[in-house]
Amino acid sequence: MIDQQLKSVIRDIPDFPKQGVVFKDITPILKDPKLCGAVVDGLLASLPANPIDVVAGIESRGFLFGLTLAQRLGKPFVPIRKVGKLPYHTVKQEYTLEYGNATIEIHEDAFAAGARVLVHDDLLATGGTVIATSKLIQKLGGSIAGYAFIISLDFLKGREQLHAFSPHISSLVSYG
Repeated sequence: MIDQQLKSVIRDIPDFPKQGVVFKDITPILKDPKLCGAVVDGLLASLPANPIDVVAGIESRGFLFGLTLAQRLGKPFVPIRKVGKLPYHTVKQEYTLEYGNATIEIHEDAFAAGARVLVHDDLLATGGTVIATSKLIQKLGGSIAGYAFIISLDFLKGREQLHAFSPHISSLVSYG
């Protein structure tokens, strides 16, 4: 099963990026092309049945599989980036995460109003970055078709925060 395969390669990095945080490192997944393919297949299998018009990936690890998801779905890919990284006119959203404050951006012309957007990131923790992403999408007139994560840290209750935007929340691996 994909969850056991992933748990066998995802490594814990204690006290990164700050004291008390245990970072889940997905880079060992990238060493195995077959496992990468299984991740994409697993994410695709977990998607909601409702229509998806666009896939948005959150910087930076959300780009790794988000673009491939978009390609496999035959949909456009939209990068959600840290402030100052996108070259065109942007819309910004500030937010708080478990180890500081941040701002993310999206191009103002990333998709047409009314688009149903699948949000992808490698990991769901408290939900701060994903909520900010969801608000950006709504600012542009889009709606959240669902969320697809590789990892969910369920003990941080981020999943509960996302239900206000979409009931379709999937992850390949959960840590209770």
